[in-house]
Order: sequence, then C-alpha cells, then structure tokens
Amino acid sequence: MRLPAARGPITAELFSRLAGPPGEIGPLPACPAGTSLDDDDLQLALFACYELHYQGFDEVDDRWEWEPSLLRARAVLERHVERALAQMVPRPAPVAPEHVRRALTALAVADEGPPVSQFLQRTAGLEQFREFVTHRSVYHLKEADPHTWAIPRLHGGPKAALVEIQADEYGGGRRERMHSELFRTTMRGLGLDDTYGAYLGRVPGVTLAISTAMSLFGLHRRLRGALVGHLAALEMTSSLPNRRYAAGLRRLGGGDAAARFFEEHVQADAVHEQVAANDLCGGFAAAFPSLTADILYGAACALTLERLWGEHVMDCWERDATSLAQPEPVDLVAGR
Repeated sequence: MRLPAARGPITAELFSRLAGPPGEIGPLPACPAGTSLDDDDLQLALFACYELHYQGFDEVDDRWEWEPSLLRARAVLERHVERALAQMVPRPAPVAPEHVRRALTALAVADEGPPVSQFLQRTAGLEQFREFVTHRSVYHLKEADPHTWAIPRLHGGPKAALVEIQADEYGGGRRERMHSELFRTTMRGLGLDDTYGAYLGRVPGVTLAISTAMSLFGLHRRLRGALVGHLAALEMTSSLPNRRYAAGLRRLGGGDAAARFFEEHVQADAVHEQVAANDLCGGFAAAFPSLTADILYGAACALTLERLWGEHVMDCWERDATSLAQPEPVDLVAGR
C-alpha cells in the first residue's frame, strides 16, 4: 500500500515526513476548533499512524512505527478523536456484571440506523453496491486484526472466547477460508481492485472513523473493555444485514463465490454473537466489574459510527451522488 493523497495540512505535513528517513517529526498542524469526528484530514492522519502497526506503506521506513516523536504526534490526534467520540456517544451507566448481556442487547435493539442493508437488498444498482464494497474494503481486508490486539490483554475464559471468534475470522488456519480472503473474492467478482488498501484514498473520513476507533481501542490496554464491547456490538448486529447484502448481490447477478463472504457471516456471526456477549463480555465483566461501563461504551461507539456512516451513504445515494471521497490534491510543501 502506498500513502494516499493528503487531504489537509495535517496529512500534508505527516506524509511529507513519513516519506523521508525516521527522525524527530515535531508537532503536526493543530486541528481547528470544533473539528468533527468525520473530518477527512484528522481521520486519514490517524489511520496512517495506526497502519504502521499493521501492513505499513511501501515507501515508509518500518522504523517510523516506534519513533517517539511520531507517537507523541499520534497521541494528540487520538485525544481529538477521543473527545469527539465522547461528545457524540453518551457514556452508558455501569451495570452489574451479570446484566452486561442484557444491556448489550438493549443497545443493539435500540439502534435504528439508516436502512443501508434494505436498500442494498432491494433497490441499489450495481455501482452503488460496488461503492458499498469499496467502503468496507478498508476494514474487511484486515478483518479481525484490530480486535486481535486484545488477546494478550485477556486471560482465562474471556481470552479463550476471543480466540474462538478470531479463529473463525482467520479461517481456522486455512487461507482460502479467511474472511479477508473471502472479501477479496467478492471484490474481484465486482470488478474491484482487491489489493490491500487500494481504496484508502477514496473513502471519506466517516468510513475511516470506523477503523480508527477499532485501532484506538485495540492499541491501548486501558481501553480493552471498550474493545470487547465493540466486537460484541458488531457480532450482535451482523447476521441480518449480511443476509440482506447477499440477497442484494445475487439480485444484481453475483454468483456463489462473490456472495460467499456475506453468507458466511450470516451463520458464523449468529454463533459469535453468543460467544462475544456471554463468554467474552460477560466473563470480562465478571473479572473486572469496574469496567462494565467501558464495555457498553465500546458497543455504543460501534453502533454510533455505523449509523453515521450509513447516514452519509444514504444521503449521497438519495441525491444520486457518489458516497466516496473525491479529495482535491494537496501541496505537500505548502499544505494547501
């Protein structure tokens, strides 16, 4: 993956430095007051910082990953995102550990995001479905990786539960069954580039926010409760939408191979829902009763970010406009 085009002064400065040898980076340009959670420049900058812990960028020296000055600059970006999340997502009240499953279910049931899955099932044209898959590629080509950061931070039953879920995500050790590989097949079936990160430069900040929140929770031990709640929310709200996605793709002429990714999630996530809510979150809550609010907050963040993304997509499609980003070139020197 190569660095995408910058989208503002923060990414212009960051990318110009990452393209050179590791060294003192200095402060990045400040986020303007009131910068929103879906700001393209902020989210792309933080995504790029986090990507150094995943597959990295072809032209970026791997030694940047642990460059202290870059970690300090990243921490500033993280504080902006954490504040924006806190303003957008009310923090749920703590509950007794034995009530965590019920509280997670209540959050999932109360969530009434925009009808993206219904639209894709019944109405969307092929180009809109391709846009949907383009958005999702940012996460699904690294599917499960952000939540895997939690494995060494858990022990006992919760750790075993997370490993059980992740083993399925990684295909039980068989490459062709890995969910990221199944998604590549879907992309190829739709005539899309299945290269990791191929569309990073085309997705808007609201799409990137979904991934940066996962990495934020995953890379900080203090947020491990939010990470397990985030995963539970994804699993608890996955089966029905994926059934609709599969039906929509078949309506548009997609075959078995292209639809397999979505159909795999219908059954797998129904099982994962029980494991995540009961064994993972329930077990974690029993071990760390003081972190039950963190679990529910992580779940609420996952649901809120998905709703914001869905609102953006549906608003664009209702106006017969593309939901993808069309960033203007930014001068890497002047930051304009």
